[in-house]
Amino acid sequence: MDLQNKKETMQVETPGANAAPPVLECRDVERRFGGLVAVTGVNLHVGRGEIFGLVGPNGSGKTTITNAITGFYPPHRGRILLHGEDITGLAPHKVARRGVARTFQNLALFNGMTVLDNIMLGRHVHMHPSVFRTALYPWLARPEEMKHRVVVEEVIDFMQLESVRDEPVDVIPLGLKKRVELARALVAEPTFLILDEPMAGMNQEEKEYMARFILDARDERGVTVLIIEHHMDIITGICDRMLVLSYGQVIQTGIPREVIADPRVVKAYIGGAHAAR
Repeated sequence: MDLQNKKETMQVETPGANAAPPVLECRDVERRFGGLVAVTGVNLHVGRGEIFGLVGPNGSGKTTITNAITGFYPPHRGRILLHGEDITGLAPHKVARRGVARTFQNLALFNGMTVLDNIMLGRHVHMHPSVFRTALYPWLARPEEMKHRVVVEEVIDFMQLESVRDEPVDVIPLGLKKRVELARALVAEPTFLILDEPMAGMNQEEKEYMARFILDARDERGVTVLIIEHHMDIITGICDRMLVLSYGQVIQTGIPREVIADPRVVKAYIGGAHAAR
C-alpha cells in the first residue's frame, strides 16, 4: 500500500477552514526542571483528523511536551487547550477522561497477563467500580463488563491480534507488543491519541504495518493523532504536518517534505559540519 496515497484520502481541517477550534493547541508553553529549561515558547496546534509529527534530536523536549499535555508535568508558563477547553495543569486521569490516550516509548504492558487482559485495562476510564457493584457482580458489574468486552474484541479484530489474544503478552514479539499497546489506547475510544515512538525497535515490515494501523485509526475511527518519531520516512509518509524541536525550542513547522529540507532542521539532526557540505 502507498502510504502517501493513503494519507491523502482524508482532508485535514485547519483552524482557518472552519469555526471549530483545534483538537489540541499549545500556547507559549514552557517547562523547567530546577534551573534547566526543558522547553520554552512552544506553540503548536493540531486540527481535527490530522496526523501531526513531533520530532527532534534526543533531549530536545518532545517527551516533556507530551507530559505537559497529558498532565504529568504541567507547564510553568503558557496554556494547553483541548477542543478549545483549557486543560493546563489538569490531573492526568482528568485529561484521559476528556478523550486523550497515549502509548509510551518504553512498553508499559503487564507481563504475566494475556494480550486480552492488557487491552481490557484500556477501558478503565469508562468503568465505574465500587464495593457495592462488586458485591452484586452478576446483576450490576457483569453486564457492564460484557459491554466493555464487545469494544475490546472489536479493537482486537481491528488490530489483527486474534491469533495472540490469549497469549501472555511477555512471550509475543516486539512488533505485536507495540500493536497491543496501541490497541489498549484505542479501546479508551479517544478523540486525541498521542504515540510516543510507536515504531522504535521495529523492522521495516513491522513499521509499515504500524503505519497502516495509525492511518486506519484516523480514517476509520476518527482519531486525531500526535506522533513522536525518529524515523523520518514514517513522518513524511503519514503525517500531514510536523514540528521540529531543538534544545527545547521550535525551529520549524509545516509540511513534512518542506520542513526536512530546511537547513536548520538538517543541522539539528546531523550537525553543522555535515550540513555545511
